[in-house]
Amino acid sequence: MDWFVDVLNFIGQQILNVPAYLVGIIVAVGLIALGKTAGQIIGGALKATLGFLVLGAGAGVVVNALSPLGTLVLEVTGAEGVVPTNEVITAMAAAEFGATSAYILALGFLLMLVIARFTPLRYVFLTGHHMVFMAMMLSVLLSIGFGSDNIWLAVIVGAFLLAVIMVAMPAFAHPWTKRVTGNDTVAMGHFGTLGYIAAGAAGQAVGKRSRSTEDIKFPQGLSFLRDSMVATALSMVLIYVVFAIWGMISLGDSAYALLDAADGGAFIMAAIMQGLMFGVGVSVILYGVRTLLGELIPAFQGIAKKVVPGAKAALDVPIVFPYGQNAVLIGFISSFVGGLVMLVLLAVWLGPAFGLALILPGMVPHFFTGGGAGVYGNATGGRIGAVVGGFVNGILITILPALLYAVLNGVAILAGNPSMAGSTFGDADFGWFGSLIGASVLSGNVGMSVALTLGIGLVILVLAILWQVRVVNSGWVPGGEHAEFVDAISAEEKAAEKAARDEAKAARAAAKSTGKHAGPAS
Repeated sequence: MDWFVDVLNFIGQQILNVPAYLVGIIVAVGLIALGKTAGQIIGGALKATLGFLVLGAGAGVVVNALSPLGTLVLEVTGAEGVVPTNEVITAMAAAEFGATSAYILALGFLLMLVIARFTPLRYVFLTGHHMVFMAMMLSVLLSIGFGSDNIWLAVIVGAFLLAVIMVAMPAFAHPWTKRVTGNDTVAMGHFGTLGYIAAGAAGQAVGKRSRSTEDIKFPQGLSFLRDSMVATALSMVLIYVVFAIWGMISLGDSAYALLDAADGGAFIMAAIMQGLMFGVGVSVILYGVRTLLGELIPAFQGIAKKVVPGAKAALDVPIVFPYGQNAVLIGFISSFVGGLVMLVLLAVWLGPAFGLALILPGMVPHFFTGGGAGVYGNATGGRIGAVVGGFVNGILITILPALLYAVLNGVAILAGNPSMAGSTFGDADFGWFGSLIGASVLSGNVGMSVALTLGIGLVILVLAILWQVRVVNSGWVPGGEHAEFVDAISAEEKAAEKAARDEAKAARAAAKSTGKHAGPAS
């Protein structure tokens, strides 16, 4: 029987423990369940595996570009500089935690379908890359917090938490999503949801009489900011150059050695090249993620339709972009400004006082979540709502990643495990949810950590069910006092009154005509 044990050990260690292979197997199982042909199954599994490997290759490029920046920021300011990018930290963590995250992803998706099938939270989360990111974050926190001897416990708890957050957040955001879309057909499936809710609430508070952003004509010259590859590279070049100039001022000629440069000109050009290489690395990672999800999502989506018929699909944030294209750009710019304001606060107050890292603005999270926040803010508060909503989102996606980074470091120190310096998860829900889960495992007691994390999941689930039943199902739509909303209702009422008058007039005319042509009574 030794050969049988050797085979099982080979499968467990060399196949199921390798994230790229495991993801390919998960996709193959999903395609088999959907009745796909052998060619489609093999092709889908291989593409998913290759996508994961491409993601890892891009991570290497990004890490090489981030390391000099981290050193430069530390030398200039004395504080650690962090770029919050989901794709980057996921790729950085994949080698060590990828297998655990893949198990959490697969089991969490199945548990989500069970919750959607048997509770009022009938949402199916289909934003694949955010499933991957959240599974990875939970894998890192729980694997380190529970210890290497309790990996399967981390998988089970992580899958439950992933399932809960995937059905709860669409429910919490749904009244605002209905206000944006004007219907009840889709839900928000993106882990920047706290920012969107905050933007909608802020717009409702400050922009009752403000007109829509869609009445504004923006110059075409700003359209390049909508290309995430260009925006990411540009932002990193600017960040690098700012700190390079700062370094030249504060450190003098000794700063040149930080980027292996001989003089000031070479130093600035080296900084520009590192910023561009960061953009290249992120683009490679995004290509890998798209390749992976191109196979993963159809398999998951097909299964979901069979298990939870009639459920609302929770989709990525760009689904709301057509409802406010100008609001997207306004929200993005306002979010970036909010991030800069909070960066200054971190540098001069929160960092020195509480030891928080400097969160450098990342164009990817500010564009997508800031753009979404602008749309939600515009829906409830017009132009003012879009500006304030985007700004609030920028504050959130700067302070929350700083808190999460501190928690990640605390968990890593607890386990004697080196931290993943230089990046953290960027969107709002990763920040608050990850900080709660991370704080729950800092006790060092596995039993207490399990109880606390499961308790957090149960509380969120119960609150989401109550919110769905008492608020969402009641038909409440936020921003009802907004001028354009009121004007729209008034227009509908006037149209209805006019239709009623026309109908009554037509009826009288018909009755008069009938009376004229009627014969004598018999």
